[in-house]
Amino acid sequence: MRRWHARWRTALIWLVALAAMALTASLGRWQLSRAAQKEGLQTAILQRQQLPALDGATLARPLPAGQARELMHRGITLRGRWLPEHTLFLDNRPMAGQTGFYVFTPLMLTGSGRAVLVQRGWVPRHRIERTKLPPVETPGGEVQISGRIAEHPPRVYQLGDEQGGPIRQNLDLDALRAETGLPLATVLVVQSGAASQGLRRDWPEVATGVEKHYGYAFQWFGLCALMGVLLLWFQVVRPLYRARRS
Repeated sequence: MRRWHARWRTALIWLVALAAMALTASLGRWQLSRAAQKEGLQTAILQRQQLPALDGATLARPLPAGQARELMHRGITLRGRWLPEHTLFLDNRPMAGQTGFYVFTPLMLTGSGRAVLVQRGWVPRHRIERTKLPPVETPGGEVQISGRIAEHPPRVYQLGDEQGGPIRQNLDLDALRAETGLPLATVLVVQSGAASQGLRRDWPEVATGVEKHYGYAFQWFGLCALMGVLLLWFQVVRPLYRARRS
């Protein structure tokens, strides 16, 4: 009976260990497939960035969701008039190790009744008075800017709902459209160029997180290999070693 129990326990250990190894190996392969998808996306982004810049007419009409996705990361040149009364400061957006705001101002496109929300740049936050707005220059009259079409900035954690006002934690384009009454385009534009008007534009390169998936894959494969080594050691090598000594 004792020998039967020992064999049953050994079989159960092998079964559980092999199942765990199969699961971790599968998760590692899945992370590699995700990395391959992200590499394809990164290649598509780089290709779009090399295409000729679009003009404001592209955003002067409503864009279907599919077409908007295809335009992401394309360069674009806009002409229009700033609407500074609707400027927003998106909080908790660091740059170069400093805390600060992303500054957004709608641009009413020339020759069109539509506006585009532009991520104009970054400004540092006041060290003591957290709600004090930093100075930002907004030229009057018609301006021309260059940038790239982008998605909404990543959301940050916030307590409760937004209370309005120029300082926000996150950007809700639909709510902003209803709040301001502006016919805002469904995409944003991130302004490029040198620092100006009190704003920095040292935007990071668009990243898809390929390295993260490779890191996860390494961890899963490493865990699989570790379980294999431990299984062989405790179930094969050590029993043989003990048998020889006895």
